Amino acid sequence: MLSAKSLFQEIVDNDESFRLFCSIAASGETQGGWENARIAALVPQSERALAPKITRHGADEDKHGRIFNALMKKRGLRPVEVPPETDYTMLLERRGIGLAHEKLKADQALTLRDIIVYLSHSRVTEQRAADQMVMLRKHFADHPEIGKAVRMISDDEDNHLAYTHEELLRYAAAGHGRLIQRTLRECALAEIAVYRDVSLAVMDHMGRVLGWPKAKAVVLAAGIHAMYAYERAVGWRRMVTLTMPERRDALGGPATAAPEFA
Repeated sequence: MLSAKSLFQEIVDNDESFRLFCSIAASGETQGGWENARIAALVPQSERALAPKITRHGADEDKHGRIFNALMKKRGLRPVEVPPETDYTMLLERRGIGLAHEKLKADQALTLRDIIVYLSHSRVTEQRAADQMVMLRKHFADHPEIGKAVRMISDDEDNHLAYTHEELLRYAAAGHGRLIQRTLRECALAEIAVYRDVSLAVMDHMGRVLGWPKAKAVVLAAGIHAMYAYERAVGWRRMVTLTMPERRDALGGPATAAPEFA
């Protein structure tokens, strides 16, 4: 049976597929850490109160990257080069989603519009991350090797999602609602296409590493395409709605440490 649990268990049980998975995840998280750190440094003066939360967001992402690298190190594995077709963050940037790296590498302050674009992009991508961690937490929260990492990262992703909801609602109340909704929709439609492409690429690489028969690969690809069709039709709407979260001021304190993974 091709369930999410059985597929991920297969990936975890094989050193090469586990190394590829962790390498892809670590690369994306580390990139997110850098992006958030640069955004925090370039926040316009009028929005400086937001900078500590953006800084904590980046610190959490950096921590996640270290966790994935530590999981590999515990098995005596070294990271592998991330195939470009599996690089989620790079492909999103190429689609013009979020803030361009050229802008983040400059020393010019961002605008209020840039901050709203950043938060809208984060709201969409953090929804994806939180959903994935819900699945992993459901099946692997008690796993002896990865359970602690899954629980820790899942908690952080829930905080990140809550933070984006709360901050975007604050900006909407200040009169930026149309910009927010337009940007959220643009980000969501681009993200679901990139996620489809990355999922297909990752499954192709995993299939070759694990020696999956062609029939299995075809079924998995069909499932990914079916999910994309659903998200393109109606599923994207869950990424653009805004509701006040139960976790208020979710990134208001310092980042939580993960000394056991350092």
